[in-house]
Amino acid sequence: MHIAKKGLRILGIAESFSGSPESVLAGVVMRKDLRIDGFRFTTATVGGMDATESIVGLYHSFERSDINLLMISGSVISWYNIIDPGKIFEKTERPVIVVTYEDSEGLEDDIARHFPGDLERLGMYRRLGPRTRLELETGYSIYLRATGIGTGEAGRLCRQLTFDGKMPEPLRVARLLARSVMQYTSGGR
Repeated sequence: MHIAKKGLRILGIAESFSGSPESVLAGVVMRKDLRIDGFRFTTATVGGMDATESIVGLYHSFERSDINLLMISGSVISWYNIIDPGKIFEKTERPVIVVTYEDSEGLEDDIARHFPGDLERLGMYRRLGPRTRLELETGYSIYLRATGIGTGEAGRLCRQLTFDGKMPEPLRVARLLARSVMQYTSGGR
């Protein structure tokens, strides 16, 4: 994969939820030159364990071989529905960059408090491993987990795709779409 290629296609995935049993996941195929090349939606269970399968299903729903990598906003989404970047990489055969936006001491205590005895969820969280901090030209920092792509390449790509604030453009657009669909389906028409 050549991240310098302007036709590089990124599947940006972000979610939104508010008071319903399912969150909306939006997937936006965006070329590196910022042309939107498609979008789709799916759901994940709030507090569930199906986020990884939902993301894999979303990728496959495009039925395209030209998507070069997946960029996901958050590794713990939909109220502690933990994704598995390694499994996503394995099932899509595409590199995965997970972007988070806040420094934290971790979520182990929160997971234990909200899901007592859920060793599977806690184990999935622990397997995520450490994040790499990345300073952006915008003055903000983000945190990366890269699978199937080097952290340096992932960082360069995130820098090239972040124009304002701290959210790379494929994730910003996916988040806008997810929020719009969530508002529409929850009666905010």
